[in-house]
Amino acid sequence: MVLRIERDRQRFREIVKGKIKQNFRDFISQGEMIGRQDGKIVSIPIPQIDLPRFRHGKNQGGGVGQGDGEVGDETNAGQPGDGHGHAGDAPGQHMFEVEVTLDELAQILGEELELPNIEPKGEKQIQDSSDRYTGIRTTGPESLRHSKRTYKRALKRQIAAGTYDPRDPRIIPIRDDMRYRARSESTSPRANAVIIYMMDVSGSMGDEQKEIVRIESFWIDTWLRNQYKEIEIRYIVHDAAAREVDRHTFYHLRESGGTKISSAYQLLSKILTEEYDVNEWNIYPFHFSDGDNWGSGDTELCVRLMEEQLIPVSNQFCYGQVESPYGSGQFLKDLRSHFKDDGRVVTSNIPDKNGIYESIRTFLGKGN
Repeated sequence: MVLRIERDRQRFREIVKGKIKQNFRDFISQGEMIGRQDGKIVSIPIPQIDLPRFRHGKNQGGGVGQGDGEVGDETNAGQPGDGHGHAGDAPGQHMFEVEVTLDELAQILGEELELPNIEPKGEKQIQDSSDRYTGIRTTGPESLRHSKRTYKRALKRQIAAGTYDPRDPRIIPIRDDMRYRARSESTSPRANAVIIYMMDVSGSMGDEQKEIVRIESFWIDTWLRNQYKEIEIRYIVHDAAAREVDRHTFYHLRESGGTKISSAYQLLSKILTEEYDVNEWNIYPFHFSDGDNWGSGDTELCVRLMEEQLIPVSNQFCYGQVESPYGSGQFLKDLRSHFKDDGRVVTSNIPDKNGIYESIRTFLGKGN
């Protein structure tokens, strides 16, 4: 009986995953889902999952409720509500929140966008080995007893046996319920990655543009964390000058003034040179802007910095242009013209939230 409960649970999880995949384009552009993140768990609202309910057969004997009546007679239930303080007569849409791990979300992302696994550079052939208590056994010393696993096993057994009373929810484990931590040696490649997000925060980048950057970076983080053992994330903002900030400031800062993209690239080059050995780190710069730069001279400086300092040390250099009613969009055209034959530079045009899906595929689809 316990095994049957576990099979039903696994089957329900597969149904949930199917629902997520079915509506994945909608989920990927929803900013509210990011706010539901708790550690390595994300809560996702799933619509249109029918809850179990009784279904009555056809009653051809006549009668509506009690008293006289014929088949097909309408009930005298009064008039439907008008929306002003009266009860409505239409059912609402069921929303069911399900918890999904970031690893599961990354797996779905990879399947839906057909993303290849990344081949890390650096010391990918060196294996780190460690002894960790990652396994579970049915025997072992009491000092290694896994209380949570033991409790869940006992709860399932009592529910299956019909001895669980919600009014008196006492769970009493027996010998067969006991679960113990088991030590196992694991090996993994030593591969570290650093993601550096750069964003234009000049006056032409509004809240809508920043929300697009926030959502897209969440999915980029999710995929790269699934591919690497260790991830570091740095944030740079710029208008006419650049500086490093924390995550909250990155997504909420609002400034005005001109845009000098080279200031961000110069700061990025300084950080990489001083803090990250190219032989040890997989480096992923992502720059988001509306493409309005301060003159062609600064764009030429940006191209030179990319060619000489940034591209040679990066797995790939990604530029995402978020459309704004105030930005010229010229920077994207300049990069595509200059680096059209260089596969290490990946560019994406993001007109609105609906463009996030294809932009992520563009950035992560090469497996670099």
